Amino acid sequence: MELRQLEYFVAVAEEANFTRAAARLHVVQSAVSTTIKNLERELRTPLLERTPKRVLLTDAGAALLPRAHAALDAAREAADAVGEVRGGLRGTLRLGAIATVGVIDLPVFLGEFHRRHPGVFLQTSAAPSGSQGLVDALLERRLDLAFVSGSGPRPTGITLTPLAASVLDLVVPAAHPLARRRTVSITELAGLDFVDFPAGYSNRTVADRAFTTASVPHQVAIEITDLTTGVAYVRNGLGVALLPRVALGKGQDVATLTVDDADLEWEFSLAAPSERPPGAAARAMLDMAHEFLWQA
Repeated sequence: MELRQLEYFVAVAEEANFTRAAARLHVVQSAVSTTIKNLERELRTPLLERTPKRVLLTDAGAALLPRAHAALDAAREAADAVGEVRGGLRGTLRLGAIATVGVIDLPVFLGEFHRRHPGVFLQTSAAPSGSQGLVDALLERRLDLAFVSGSGPRPTGITLTPLAASVLDLVVPAAHPLARRRTVSITELAGLDFVDFPAGYSNRTVADRAFTTASVPHQVAIEITDLTTGVAYVRNGLGVALLPRVALGKGQDVATLTVDDADLEWEFSLAAPSERPPGAAARAMLDMAHEFLWQA
């Protein structure tokens, strides 16, 4: 049994699809299929059940998966130890990220990490379902670290390193009846059309929780996936929005108000799985995050 076979098996098991697994591994699909067949032949049992829609684990595959993870983790730790003795980090760091406008300049941060550790290949990806999708990817071992945002109870199985905090302010068009005020009650927001993120994004989770607590309907008219677009929709009179104060800056043709009777705290953190130790590259990024962001 080879580590490459286990790596391919884990990729197919997690992606539940040979095509996606091949794309993740940067190899052709036929190579993945052949490798899995050879592994099944060596173990003398099917590990995967191929269906028209997805690939499922057999009982044997389910038994192998955690042990395959452990073997790959041990191999990574061994390579990290050798790399540190040789004076440089090596390997791949799989990093998830959300939009970080006004919080951190991610290209600058990752550029500095690359200059410090040129032997580490940074594989950065986003999640269509926002922070919740990134947390799921960490728990499913598809990511090593992820920049996420949110508030409330910490997800089970995840360790969060807080890096910045803000609150969600109400953003309204400059001509809106509320524009000349500095504060507003959440009960006054009933009936307003909101520009907000889809369910699963931290901004939406924080806002939904506040509205539910106040027993006020949260009427979302337009869904967005980045902060800049949200301000643009508000500026053009298509709704109002709750957006992180730290990311707003001085927007033109919009006004910001504090919602003074609702918990709209928003946190930005670097997330890591708590049930497995981070590799050397992940530890280096966690250390640099502390240094880089607290100096910002």
